[in-house]
Amino acid sequence: MEKFTTLTGVAAPLPIINIDTDMIIPKQYLKTIKRTGLGVALFSEMRYNEDGSENPDFVLNQPAYRQAKIVIAGDNFGCGSSREHAPWALADFGIRCVISTSFADIFYNNCFKNGILPLVVTPDQLKLLLDDAERGANATLTVDLEAQTIKGPDGGTLHFDIDPARKHILLEGLDDIAGTLKSDPAITSFETTMSSQRPWL
Repeated sequence: MEKFTTLTGVAAPLPIINIDTDMIIPKQYLKTIKRTGLGVALFSEMRYNEDGSENPDFVLNQPAYRQAKIVIAGDNFGCGSSREHAPWALADFGIRCVISTSFADIFYNNCFKNGILPLVVTPDQLKLLLDDAERGANATLTVDLEAQTIKGPDGGTLHFDIDPARKHILLEGLDDIAGTLKSDPAITSFETTMSSQRPWL
């Protein structure tokens, strides 16, 4: 998994509350078990018209936000079903950070497993970040995970809290398997001891 240290990129404003995982990636795209190729379907029901053409009013279709790496979203982002395809689609599109006042628990946990940083901020902080994001191509934020800061386009800085264990996972780029393998020496030592003490097992 790609490490997350410092991210600088355009932030797209999506001030909608209760964006559920079906809005992030509709059910018809869940047949694949690959983590790639889903970016084109991200927010598809809002991004595309019925004839398949782009909806010019949707934020990610606007020229300033086509390369957005950050989404500033309304409360309760990622609610609904537990589909891991939702963070897969975000990551495949290029979104590495989602900022909101709250996240659904399963979606929040799935983000860390897929190299995405979900940041919880206060309503007042979200308002400031949405104001920054409305600047279009000038809506560049810098998220520094090590320092736990978000720096706006004018240099203003916000601080955020994050669980130390989850912070470590992203800084080191560890998925569940890689995290387990970090403990391989201890596991091997334990198995060797058990094998000698209880050879019948």
